[in-house]
Amino acid sequence: MRIAQLAPLAESVPPKLYGGTERVIAWLVDELVELGHDVTLFASGDSNTKGKLHPVWPRALRLGRRGVDPNAACALLIEAIAEHAAGFDLVHSHVDWLPLPVLSRTGVPYLTTMHGRLDLPGLAEVVGAFPNAAFASISDNQRQPLPDANWIATIPHGLPKDLFRPSYEGGSYLAFLGRLTAEKGPEDAMRIARATGMPLRIAAKIPRAETTYFKKKLEPDMDGERIQLVGEVDESRKQPFLAGAAALLFPINWPEPFGLVMIEAMACGTPVIAYRSGSVPEVVEDGVTGFIVDNAEEAVRAVNDLRRLDRRVVRTRFEERFTSIRMAKDYESRYREVVARARGPS
Repeated sequence: MRIAQLAPLAESVPPKLYGGTERVIAWLVDELVELGHDVTLFASGDSNTKGKLHPVWPRALRLGRRGVDPNAACALLIEAIAEHAAGFDLVHSHVDWLPLPVLSRTGVPYLTTMHGRLDLPGLAEVVGAFPNAAFASISDNQRQPLPDANWIATIPHGLPKDLFRPSYEGGSYLAFLGRLTAEKGPEDAMRIARATGMPLRIAAKIPRAETTYFKKKLEPDMDGERIQLVGEVDESRKQPFLAGAAALLFPINWPEPFGLVMIEAMACGTPVIAYRSGSVPEVVEDGVTGFIVDNAEEAVRAVNDLRRLDRRVVRTRFEERFTSIRMAKDYESRYREVVARARGPS
């Protein structure tokens, strides 16, 4: 198939540092090419792909020139696909709602994967305006606020089987990996670590909008030893960071649509201790690949129960459920369904 992939422009594909959606898109495109498809990636010019790159903006917006209007970049992305859509069998969009008015008028079959939260005001009206638009969710929980959308599949994320080397040692610290925002739960992660007496290593970026939160709520408790901020980590540093941990703490306070870091930890053989919210019960198998808990006190008990878990089993379950080739084959099947529906009865 000739497939167009539309990526967000905030980060390159794959991202240089933080950026879960862009990382997933990179893995998906590469796997689809390996499966024999002709794939064109519409993304920032500093992206790297096994497919054909159609650069619509010179550099990822977050690491590019300050002051750039992101809407201007998105306008060029939409114009690029409007101009070239007729050359594809299917367009797969990862940029939420913005391309829908154009995609619905090109006559080319299209699928949109929603990567973010969907419990926001106004989204139901958008869904109602595009009743024939096909959507894929990344967890069943994600789609609950929009039951009337034309959901054709839930396709969990996957990552390359050999991207991370597993470690079957016990681990010497607790890990937190993600944005330093209240909804990600860094305060609870620090509370859990202090209660267990284990060191906490925090690999995270500080969003500009969250600087005050970081200075007031987090930084005062970071002593550089028991609780240490190691900053953002790239792919090469992420593997030893996660593999060396006794567990990944995922004490979220929001309806996380998927949580890529959970399967990254599992790929390293590292169990996950996560709050029961959003997609967590769909990703973590309680008592097998980690523990699902409801508060910090239960998380502390879970840390003390880590010896019950077999890190080899954690890795095995990752291989069975969350590889990128499984993800690509799932999408491949859905692409064929979308194209067949568009063509109608033969």
